[in-house]
Amino acid sequence: MTSLAEARALLLSPLGPVARAGSNRNAVNVSFEFFPPKSDEAEATLWKAIRRLEPLNPGFVSVTYGAGGSTRERTHRTVQRILAETGLAPAAHLTCVEASRDEVDSVVAEYKAAGVRHIVALRGDPPGGNGIGGVYQPRADGYANATELTAAIARHGDMEISVGVYPEKHPESPSIDHDIDVLKAKIDAGATRAVSQFFFDIDAFLRFRDRVRAAGITLPLTPGIMPVSNFNGLKRMSAACGASVPDWLAAHFDGLDDDPETRRLLAASVAAEMCARLQEEGFADFHFYTLNRADLVYAICRVLGVREAAPAPTEAAT
Repeated sequence: MTSLAEARALLLSPLGPVARAGSNRNAVNVSFEFFPPKSDEAEATLWKAIRRLEPLNPGFVSVTYGAGGSTRERTHRTVQRILAETGLAPAAHLTCVEASRDEVDSVVAEYKAAGVRHIVALRGDPPGGNGIGGVYQPRADGYANATELTAAIARHGDMEISVGVYPEKHPESPSIDHDIDVLKAKIDAGATRAVSQFFFDIDAFLRFRDRVRAAGITLPLTPGIMPVSNFNGLKRMSAACGASVPDWLAAHFDGLDDDPETRRLLAASVAAEMCARLQEEGFADFHFYTLNRADLVYAICRVLGVREAAPAPTEAAT
């Protein structure tokens, strides 16, 4: 939280949050999300992004898991390759939609045997292609929700477990208070970190943060940031997950359907300013939904002061 003196200094500063971030010496931790590729070309794009972002030394990189386990094998291959070919710590997504308890437990055991010690536990979207908000019916022999899934993962021991939160309310939830109660249940089940769905209304996210802390929850709360240059795609994703799209954001992209380069510059600018402001609000951890592209995320990390690790010194030739 920003102190009164710090808040006053920010108000009087002639610089904006991005410029102020350049002089901020507080350490920032980042993590990145990728999704498993569907083709050889997509795999090349993914690994170009991984190689570009790896030197920034992220705390972890997560790999998504398709609805109903539809990308299970591709997710496993991607996680295994990250373990084998990089120094990164992978966090594997796992859902319980259309899977039995035995199947889920088997996946967790396989990950642990492979050396994965971090899982992102999510209920998953209802089947049928309707996304979040559709009719969800848990299997009789499956875990009913993310809380039960979290408890199942925790029973394997020695696992970090991240869970999701929705700053503007989960589309299927009756209220923010209900969401906070669910988060408490996930923590009791073994969750160690909460990562937010992407958002663009910073004030809504900060109100959510304040309500979470007022409820006595001290679990690390990491804002999820998604720099998106395809505004039409953004509107579809936002409608599915309940993230509001502010009028000012729509105005930025208005009339740019045929100008992808300008859209990309705007996407980086918006996300960088969001992160810089959140940094001033005391956040030091950021999770980036990369969409398997590195350039925008890399630029934003630079704004936050995240740099490549310095190469190890070599002995002088004798």
